[in-house]
Amino acid sequence: MSAATTPVLEGRNLTKYFWVKQGRGPFARRAPVHAVDNVSLALDAGKVTAIVGESGAGKTTVARILARIIQPDQGQVFLAGKPAPKGRSRSYAAQVQMVFQDPFASLNPVHRVSYDLLRPLRIHRFVTRDADASVNELLKRVALNPPAQFAAKFPHELSGGQRQRVSIARALAVRPRVLIADEPVSMLDVSIRLGVLNLLADLRNEEGLAILYVTHDIASARYLADTISVMYAGQLVESAPSAQLTDSPAHPYTQLLISAAPDPDRTSPPHLKGRGAPPSLLAPPSGCRFHPRCPYVMDICKSQAPPSIPVAPGHVSACWLHVNPASRDASGNGVPATAGSATEKETKR
Repeated sequence: MSAATTPVLEGRNLTKYFWVKQGRGPFARRAPVHAVDNVSLALDAGKVTAIVGESGAGKTTVARILARIIQPDQGQVFLAGKPAPKGRSRSYAAQVQMVFQDPFASLNPVHRVSYDLLRPLRIHRFVTRDADASVNELLKRVALNPPAQFAAKFPHELSGGQRQRVSIARALAVRPRVLIADEPVSMLDVSIRLGVLNLLADLRNEEGLAILYVTHDIASARYLADTISVMYAGQLVESAPSAQLTDSPAHPYTQLLISAAPDPDRTSPPHLKGRGAPPSLLAPPSGCRFHPRCPYVMDICKSQAPPSIPVAPGHVSACWLHVNPASRDASGNGVPATAGSATEKETKR
């Protein structure tokens, strides 16, 4: 793989279990929560990749694994094509920064904004002789003007959108190559979300950052992202360029997500309404994890996990609807269904 095509940050076959205690006394036992199961994801320079899914799908866990805040039980993280060191070293943190969902909780409430921005500069030794100028430059990059006025404020004196911009400025202080944004607009008013999304788009276009955008809102993912990956119950079920995925969703779960997004010109398909809730990750369903809610469920869906099948250039879906019936075997391998075969016949049920 050439340097031009090597992802800036990549996770391969990431798996993460969280252990919880069940029962009480001497009969208590520990059981694994299957938070992330065999997820692979690549982030390219100058591109925004979105992870979309319901709460509990494993989106934030994947983001924290890529940021090296938590370690995977299986799989590996690669930075610029090389295995990332264990733990979150200072050199790794300088290249991969994370913006958290709650900007108020991620900023120190007893210090002014200037302190929050100077601290990473000092830790990573980027402070120049004129520290105030460095802080002002960071605030200008996130459109907080006049910068001196915002630098003197405490977090509680800022609006939610302004606090999130400060969080982004703090992440940019160490000149990272990757920015991981974990639902950065979910706690903001609808009226100011667009400003933060446009700021992330500017960072992609003007500075060539590789950005991971974690969200449950597929509409904002289409607006911002170049590629969307859909997660369900700890697994990736579909990935495609954003416009292609939202215009022609191949996986039934993606269709469900899109049908739930507000659109005055569209009514939700009747077969996608009221089909239960996500499963418990303590005991995920066998086979395809979406099969208890799927309107197209077949017998094979209940016993065998579907392979990831290319359904169009750059578009992959993990669904048995896209596998030729003649090729379905006990190993779970298959070939893409041809026109007029499984995909068309089974979706007409």
